[in-house]
Amino acid sequence: MTAWQQRFALEGRRALITGASSGIGTAIAEVFADAGADIVAQGRSQERLARLGDSLRAKGRRFSAVTGNLASAEETAAIADQAQQAMGGIDILVNSAGIAITGPAVEYDLSDWSQTMAVNLTAPFILSRALLPGMIARRCGKIINISSQTGVIALKDHAAYAASKGGLNALTKSLMAEVAEHNVQVNAICPTVVLTEMGKQLWSAPERKDPFLARTPAGRFGEPVEIADMALYLASPASDLVNGAIMMIEGGYSSI
Repeated sequence: MTAWQQRFALEGRRALITGASSGIGTAIAEVFADAGADIVAQGRSQERLARLGDSLRAKGRRFSAVTGNLASAEETAAIADQAQQAMGGIDILVNSAGIAITGPAVEYDLSDWSQTMAVNLTAPFILSRALLPGMIARRCGKIINISSQTGVIALKDHAAYAASKGGLNALTKSLMAEVAEHNVQVNAICPTVVLTEMGKQLWSAPERKDPFLARTPAGRFGEPVEIADMALYLASPASDLVNGAIMMIEGGYSSI
Protein backbone atom coordinates (compact mmCIF):
# COMPACT_ATOMS: atom_id res chain seq x y z
CA MET A 1 0.00 0.00 0.00
CA THR A 2 1.42 3.37 -1.00
CA ALA A 3 1.62 6.36 1.34
CA TRP A 4 -1.38 8.11 -0.19
CA GLN A 5 -3.44 4.92 0.01
CA GLN A 6 -2.58 4.62 3.70
CA ARG A 7 -3.84 8.15 4.29
CA PHE A 8 -7.27 7.15 2.94
CA ALA A 9 -7.39 3.62 4.38
CA LEU A 10 -9.71 2.50 7.17
CA GLU A 11 -8.05 -0.82 7.96
CA GLY A 12 -8.88 -1.92 11.49
CA ARG A 13 -11.42 0.87 12.03
CA ARG A 14 -14.94 0.14 13.27
CA ALA A 15 -17.81 2.25 11.99
CA LEU A 16 -21.42 2.68 13.06
CA ILE A 17 -23.52 4.00 10.18
CA THR A 18 -27.17 4.91 10.72
CA GLY A 19 -29.65 4.84 7.86
CA ALA A 20 -27.50 2.18 6.21
CA SER A 21 -30.32 0.07 4.78
CA SER A 22 -30.81 2.43 1.84
CA GLY A 23 -29.52 5.40 -0.12
CA ILE A 24 -26.55 7.39 1.12
CA GLY A 25 -26.07 5.17 4.17
CA THR A 26 -25.72 2.03 2.05
CA ALA A 27 -23.23 3.76 -0.24
CA ILE A 28 -21.14 4.89 2.74
CA ALA A 29 -21.12 1.37 4.18
CA GLU A 30 -19.91 -0.07 0.89
CA VAL A 31 -17.19 2.55 0.41
CA PHE A 32 -15.98 2.24 4.00
CA ALA A 33 -15.82 -1.54 3.68
CA ASP A 34 -13.82 -1.17 0.45
CA ALA A 35 -11.39 0.99 2.45
CA GLY A 36 -11.03 -1.70 5.12
CA ALA A 37 -13.54 -0.80 7.86
CA ASP A 38 -15.74 -3.18 9.80
CA ILE A 39 -19.36 -2.02 9.84
CA VAL A 40 -22.30 -1.84 12.22
CA ALA A 41 -25.28 -0.83 10.11
CA GLN A 42 -28.49 0.62 11.52
CA GLY A 43 -31.59 0.68 9.36
CA ARG A 44 -35.30 0.00 9.20
CA SER A 45 -35.29 -2.86 6.68
CA GLN A 46 -33.94 -6.16 7.97
CA GLU A 47 -34.03 -7.57 4.44
CA ARG A 48 -31.87 -4.78 3.04
CA LEU A 49 -29.49 -4.94 5.98
CA ALA A 50 -29.10 -8.67 5.38
CA ARG A 51 -28.19 -8.04 1.74
CA LEU A 52 -25.72 -5.36 2.79
CA GLY A 53 -24.20 -7.76 5.28
CA ASP A 54 -23.70 -10.40 2.57
CA SER A 55 -21.96 -7.81 0.40
CA LEU A 56 -19.63 -6.53 3.12
CA ARG A 57 -18.73 -9.97 4.45
CA ALA A 58 -17.80 -10.95 0.88
CA LYS A 59 -15.23 -8.14 1.08
CA GLY A 60 -13.78 -9.78 4.20
CA ARG A 61 -15.28 -7.32 6.69
CA ARG A 62 -16.97 -7.92 10.01
CA PHE A 63 -20.61 -6.84 9.92
CA SER A 64 -23.40 -6.40 12.44
CA ALA A 65 -26.92 -5.05 11.92
CA VAL A 66 -29.15 -3.18 14.36
CA THR A 67 -32.71 -2.05 13.72
CA GLY A 68 -33.60 0.24 16.62
CA ASN A 69 -35.92 3.20 16.14
CA LEU A 70 -34.00 6.51 16.11
CA ALA A 71 -37.14 8.42 17.04
CA SER A 72 -36.86 6.79 20.48
CA ALA A 73 -34.16 8.10 22.81
CA GLU A 74 -34.04 4.77 24.65
CA GLU A 75 -33.67 2.70 21.48
CA THR A 76 -31.05 5.08 20.12
CA ALA A 77 -28.95 4.68 23.26
CA ALA A 78 -29.36 0.91 22.92
CA ILE A 79 -28.05 1.08 19.33
CA ALA A 80 -24.83 2.65 20.58
CA ASP A 81 -24.44 -0.04 23.23
CA GLN A 82 -25.11 -2.85 20.74
CA ALA A 83 -22.62 -1.40 18.26
CA GLN A 84 -19.85 -1.17 20.83
CA GLN A 85 -20.53 -4.67 22.09
CA ALA A 86 -20.52 -6.09 18.56
CA MET A 87 -17.18 -4.55 17.59
CA GLY A 88 -15.47 -3.96 20.92
CA GLY A 89 -15.70 -0.20 20.38
CA ILE A 90 -16.55 2.26 17.61
CA ASP A 91 -13.99 4.51 15.94
CA ILE A 92 -16.23 6.19 13.35
CA LEU A 93 -19.83 7.35 13.73
CA VAL A 94 -21.77 8.37 10.63
CA ASN A 95 -25.15 9.93 11.41
CA SER A 96 -26.72 9.35 8.01
CA ALA A 97 -30.32 8.52 8.93
CA GLY A 98 -32.83 11.29 8.43
CA ILE A 99 -36.45 11.99 7.64
CA ALA A 100 -38.02 14.81 5.63
CA ILE A 101 -41.66 15.67 6.32
CA THR A 102 -42.25 18.83 4.32
CA GLY A 103 -45.11 21.32 4.17
CA PRO A 104 -46.03 24.95 4.83
CA ALA A 105 -45.06 26.09 8.31
CA VAL A 106 -48.52 27.50 9.08
CA GLU A 107 -50.06 24.07 8.48
CA TYR A 108 -47.30 21.96 9.98
CA ASP A 109 -48.25 19.36 12.59
CA LEU A 110 -46.27 19.51 15.83
CA SER A 111 -45.99 15.73 15.97
CA ASP A 112 -44.18 15.81 12.62
CA TRP A 113 -41.91 18.56 13.98
CA SER A 114 -41.09 16.45 17.06
CA GLN A 115 -40.38 13.34 15.00
CA THR A 116 -38.13 15.28 12.62
CA MET A 117 -36.10 16.71 15.50
CA ALA A 118 -35.89 13.33 17.23
CA VAL A 119 -34.44 11.50 14.22
CA ASN A 120 -32.41 14.26 12.56
CA LEU A 121 -30.96 16.03 15.60
CA THR A 122 -31.55 14.29 18.92
CA ALA A 123 -30.45 10.83 17.74
CA PRO A 124 -27.07 12.11 16.45
CA PHE A 125 -26.54 13.83 19.81
CA ILE A 126 -27.38 10.68 21.78
CA LEU A 127 -25.12 8.50 19.65
CA SER A 128 -22.27 11.01 19.81
CA ARG A 129 -22.61 11.34 23.58
CA ALA A 130 -22.48 7.56 23.96
CA LEU A 131 -19.52 6.92 21.65
CA LEU A 132 -17.31 9.92 22.38
CA PRO A 133 -15.91 8.64 25.72
CA GLY A 134 -14.33 5.67 23.94
CA MET A 135 -12.95 7.86 21.16
CA ILE A 136 -11.52 10.32 23.69
CA ALA A 137 -9.92 7.51 25.70
CA ARG A 138 -8.27 6.11 22.55
CA ARG A 139 -7.40 9.63 21.30
CA CYS A 140 -8.78 8.67 17.92
CA GLY A 141 -12.26 9.14 16.51
CA LYS A 142 -14.39 10.54 13.72
CA ILE A 143 -18.00 11.75 13.76
CA ILE A 144 -19.55 12.57 10.39
CA ASN A 145 -22.99 14.12 10.31
CA ILE A 146 -24.93 13.89 7.06
CA SER A 147 -26.70 17.22 7.07
CA SER A 148 -28.26 19.05 4.11
CA GLN A 149 -27.85 22.20 2.08
CA THR A 150 -31.21 23.23 3.56
CA GLY A 151 -29.38 23.63 6.86
CA VAL A 152 -27.54 26.53 5.22
CA ILE A 153 -29.82 27.96 2.51
CA ALA A 154 -33.56 28.69 2.40
CA LEU A 155 -35.98 26.25 0.77
CA LYS A 156 -39.74 26.62 0.76
CA ASP A 157 -41.83 24.20 2.85
CA HIS A 158 -38.78 22.81 4.66
CA ALA A 159 -39.02 24.64 8.01
CA ALA A 160 -38.74 21.57 10.24
CA TYR A 161 -36.19 19.76 8.09
CA ALA A 162 -34.07 22.89 7.68
CA ALA A 163 -34.21 23.64 11.40
CA SER A 164 -33.10 20.09 12.25
CA LYS A 165 -30.21 20.22 9.79
CA GLY A 166 -29.19 23.72 10.85
CA GLY A 167 -29.17 22.42 14.40
CA LEU A 168 -27.06 19.45 13.29
CA ASN A 169 -24.52 21.85 11.78
CA ALA A 170 -24.39 23.80 15.04
CA LEU A 171 -24.02 20.57 17.00
CA THR A 172 -21.13 19.61 14.73
CA LYS A 173 -19.24 22.79 15.56
CA SER A 174 -20.02 22.67 19.26
CA LEU A 175 -18.86 19.06 19.63
CA MET A 176 -15.72 19.89 17.68
CA ALA A 177 -14.87 22.61 20.20
CA GLU A 178 -15.12 20.07 23.00
CA VAL A 179 -13.23 17.12 21.52
CA ALA A 180 -10.66 18.45 19.03
CA GLU A 181 -7.98 18.49 21.75
CA HIS A 182 -8.49 14.72 22.09
CA ASN A 183 -7.72 14.06 18.41
CA VAL A 184 -11.38 13.47 17.58
CA GLN A 185 -12.75 15.14 14.46
CA VAL A 186 -16.41 16.13 14.02
CA ASN A 187 -17.58 17.33 10.60
CA ALA A 188 -20.77 17.63 8.57
CA ILE A 189 -21.62 17.05 4.92
CA CYS A 190 -24.41 19.13 3.38
CA PRO A 191 -25.57 17.51 0.13
CA THR A 192 -27.92 18.78 -2.50
CA VAL A 193 -30.74 16.49 -3.66
CA VAL A 194 -29.18 13.04 -4.00
CA LEU A 195 -30.55 10.55 -6.51
CA THR A 196 -31.42 7.79 -4.09
CA GLU A 197 -34.70 5.95 -4.58
CA MET A 198 -36.45 8.56 -2.43
CA GLY A 199 -34.67 11.44 -4.14
CA LYS A 200 -35.77 10.25 -7.55
CA GLN A 201 -39.37 9.92 -6.39
CA LEU A 202 -39.49 13.37 -4.82
CA TRP A 203 -37.58 15.33 -7.45
CA SER A 204 -38.29 13.69 -10.81
CA ALA A 205 -41.25 15.95 -11.67
CA PRO A 206 -40.06 18.77 -13.96
CA GLU A 207 -42.02 21.41 -12.02
CA ARG A 208 -39.88 20.62 -8.94
CA LYS A 209 -36.63 19.64 -10.58
CA ASP A 210 -36.21 22.34 -13.24
CA PRO A 211 -36.39 25.47 -11.02
CA PHE A 212 -33.98 23.89 -8.54
CA LEU A 213 -31.44 22.94 -11.18
CA ALA A 214 -31.77 26.37 -12.79
CA ARG A 215 -30.21 27.80 -9.59
CA THR A 216 -27.46 25.16 -9.52
CA PRO A 217 -24.41 26.10 -11.62
CA ALA A 218 -23.38 22.44 -12.01
CA GLY A 219 -26.84 21.72 -13.42
CA ARG A 220 -27.34 18.37 -11.76
CA PHE A 221 -28.17 16.55 -8.55
CA GLY A 222 -25.78 14.31 -6.60
CA GLU A 223 -25.15 10.57 -6.63
CA PRO A 224 -24.89 8.53 -3.40
CA VAL A 225 -21.28 7.54 -4.07
CA GLU A 226 -20.26 11.22 -4.22
CA ILE A 227 -21.45 11.69 -0.65
CA ALA A 228 -19.82 8.41 0.37
CA ASP A 229 -16.48 9.50 -1.08
CA MET A 230 -16.56 12.72 0.94
CA ALA A 231 -17.45 10.68 4.03
CA LEU A 232 -14.46 8.42 3.33
CA TYR A 233 -12.16 11.44 3.27
CA LEU A 234 -13.59 12.71 6.57
CA ALA A 235 -13.29 9.23 8.13
CA SER A 236 -9.69 8.71 7.02
CA PRO A 237 -6.36 9.94 8.44
CA ALA A 238 -6.15 12.30 5.44
CA SER A 239 -8.60 14.65 7.19
CA ASP A 240 -7.10 14.67 10.69
CA LEU A 241 -6.75 18.48 10.60
CA VAL A 242 -10.29 19.02 9.28
CA ASN A 243 -12.56 19.75 12.23
CA GLY A 244 -15.91 21.51 12.56
CA ALA A 245 -16.24 21.81 8.79
CA ILE A 246 -19.62 22.12 7.07
CA MET A 247 -18.84 20.59 3.68
CA MET A 248 -21.22 21.63 0.90
CA ILE A 249 -21.85 19.19 -1.95
CA GLU A 250 -24.44 21.08 -3.94
CA GLY A 251 -23.02 22.11 -7.27
CA GLY A 252 -22.64 25.78 -6.35
CA TYR A 253 -26.27 26.46 -5.35
CA SER A 254 -25.29 28.32 -2.18
CA SER A 255 -22.71 30.45 -4.00
CA ILE A 256 -25.15 32.41 -6.16
